[in-house]
Amino acid sequence: MQDKLSALVAKATAELPTLKSRPEFEAAKARYVGPNGELTALMKQMGGIPKEQKPIVGKLVNEAKLRLTAQLDAALARIAADELAAQLGPAIDPTLPSPDTGPGTYHPLTLVREEMCRILRKVGFTVADGPEVETEYYCFDALNTPADHPARDEKDTFYFPTSARFGNVSKKTPEEKYLLRTHTSSVQIREMLKGPPPIRIVSPGRVYRRDTTDATHSANFHQLECLYVDKNVTVRDLKALLDYIFVSLLGKDTKTRFRPHYFGYTEPSFEVDLTATHLPKVKKPWIEIGGCGMVDPTVFEAVGYDSEVWSGYAFGMGLERLAMLLYGIDDIRYFYQNDLRFLKQFA
Repeated sequence: MQDKLSALVAKATAELPTLKSRPEFEAAKARYVGPNGELTALMKQMGGIPKEQKPIVGKLVNEAKLRLTAQLDAALARIAADELAAQLGPAIDPTLPSPDTGPGTYHPLTLVREEMCRILRKVGFTVADGPEVETEYYCFDALNTPADHPARDEKDTFYFPTSARFGNVSKKTPEEKYLLRTHTSSVQIREMLKGPPPIRIVSPGRVYRRDTTDATHSANFHQLECLYVDKNVTVRDLKALLDYIFVSLLGKDTKTRFRPHYFGYTEPSFEVDLTATHLPKVKKPWIEIGGCGMVDPTVFEAVGYDSEVWSGYAFGMGLERLAMLLYGIDDIRYFYQNDLRFLKQFA
């Protein structure tokens, strides 16, 4: 039995390195360790071996099986590497200049973000930024979002494990969790905590929610939010700014309207609709575009502002939604596929 096992291993050692393709490999594997393979046939002879010799022979069989398995794995890895090399083609020199000398293009979301920031800079807003990894205080507590609010559920928000640590994002309390921000309103809280009003900021950025991806939803997307805090700020100021923004971005035929709504951060709160039938692929007379309202006094209290002295408004909207309206795009997934045929249309 020992001689037969040694001969079988030697035969495999000579044959397996010469295999060139997967069909050859699968055929060889079947011959050696398949149900009707040579090793399997030798193992079936164990029944005729005297009882006192079975431990010795069994050890030899196991050793032979391990050696065959190792050689088969090595042969398969070599064939897989050859297949990959064939797919990749000849090696390239990364130091050579690119053959594509055409100009680059901005992503449509970048174009809309920069245009919105340009429009808002003209009326005194400055761009503010903040971390995408946030704590519950900045993302929820300071924004008047109670602990039992559905938005704080793990089904809606991406939380990090309790053991996670982020040195550049400090917690207010040891018990609160780290999360991926669900809106850029957290930037507004950070800006208000820096000092007293007046404040006039726009905060564009990426946000994350547990949405199922389809033509109009994505688990990560981009928002743009604005905050204005000063003395004697009114809803009329908010409506005037939104009218100015959408006329500047979408054309003079664009009009806006407010519908009462509820947001924990603002009171009163409104949904913002706009007319856009002059834009490509827009058929509805009114389209919901975002949310807005007057900053709730509870939020001012959280950042140390006297709500009897200061008032303000805030609003937010999705950049993807704006880009889809502006360019007639009907599927949000196009923005993330990096298809040059799509991106080069915005040169």
